Amino acid sequence: MNRQPLISVITITYNAAETLPLTMASVAKQTCSDFEHLVIDGASTDNTILTARQMGVSTLRIVSEPDKGLYDAMNKGLRLARGRYVLFLNAGDRFHADTSLELYAEAARRKNADIIYADTDIVDFSGRRIGPRHLSAPGMLTFDSFSRGMLICHQAFMVRKDIAPRYDTDYRFSADYDWTIRCIKASRPGNRVNLRTVTIDYLADGLTDHNKRASLLERFRIMAHHYGTLNAIISHLSFIPRALKRGKI
Repeated sequence: MNRQPLISVITITYNAAETLPLTMASVAKQTCSDFEHLVIDGASTDNTILTARQMGVSTLRIVSEPDKGLYDAMNKGLRLARGRYVLFLNAGDRFHADTSLELYAEAARRKNADIIYADTDIVDFSGRRIGPRHLSAPGMLTFDSFSRGMLICHQAFMVRKDIAPRYDTDYRFSADYDWTIRCIKASRPGNRVNLRTVTIDYLADGLTDHNKRASLLERFRIMAHHYGTLNAIISHLSFIPRALKRGKI
């Protein structure tokens, strides 16, 4: 591809042959054509790469080599992305509808927004809807929005590449929370667009789901760093009962 694509969709994989087909099929069905698809693989030993090649769109690029974990791979994706915007859609996750990426593209073309975001549904492996994500995207996104937690799912959060920082790999489970906050800091007030619809189906079985307590502790550290320790304590006191009810800690 000679000209710059509008969007880089970045998919991180490692031995994901079982879940990747759902993601690849979702990307291939998108009505939007102004994008590239990057698969950043951590040297898988199963059929992940073969699956990606067989199901990939014409703009697919694959890099498969050892990495230092999920967020190191995401940083690699950021470095290699050619698009004006970046959106992460990891193995097992998928676009909610065939027109979902076009909704992001239309907002990017029309408003030249810094951040474009939407809501998320939680699905099981078969694609059956479990329910909406427990936090909803705010009508108007501000820096203070994330002082109450990660209100927008990482996969539903598209940002201009030139303001996107690198992920802090000191965080093993929640670097995406820190990253989205820093993206908001780097964006212009009033230049954040809510698509006001569900655009992403998130597979409920990710890294954070398997490391609930460690992730919660990291999120507390991140919240305290950006918003102050007192705010972090108050926020966690309010949502720990909710997390316990959902079995997330």
